[in-house]
Amino acid sequence: MDAEWVFADGSYLRAHQHASGARHGEERAIGKSRGGATTKLHMLADAHGNPVDFEVTGGNVHDATVAEHLIKKVDQADHFIADKGYDSEGIRDHARAGGINPIIPKRSNNKTPNPEFDAFLYRHRHLVENLFARLKHFRSIATRFEKLARNFKSMVYLACTFIWLKMK
Repeated sequence: MDAEWVFADGSYLRAHQHASGARHGEERAIGKSRGGATTKLHMLADAHGNPVDFEVTGGNVHDATVAEHLIKKVDQADHFIADKGYDSEGIRDHARAGGINPIIPKRSNNKTPNPEFDAFLYRHRHLVENLFARLKHFRSIATRFEKLARNFKSMVYLACTFIWLKMK
């Protein structure tokens, strides 16, 4: 694992109609959004585009709400590279407190300067997007069929293992 750069992003996954209806008390991580029942996969990728770690939430959860959990999972990275969905001073401060340089562009309505933004490193953010494309080659990831979040996380771990082993 090359943890010099760590990329973060989230992607929506459609939930099959039979994925709903789990017993109460179990974590489901299925949210209602404009696209229907969806799950959001928040992924960390290393400098080679390999999966590092992930979080599974409902589709109606914003990227910024799980950013601190993702940053806590990264202990040896030099740069945390994310898109505008992670634009907040709280996230930047949390990354700096862990010794990580945040490379996050400002939103268009944010007028404060961003001197630490590195356009060269941000240009490589396609690696995490390519990781989502590889994950969605797996049918059970592209469309979620599992009722419980723990079962779906197991499928994502299995798909990440295949990617690490370069089997698919």
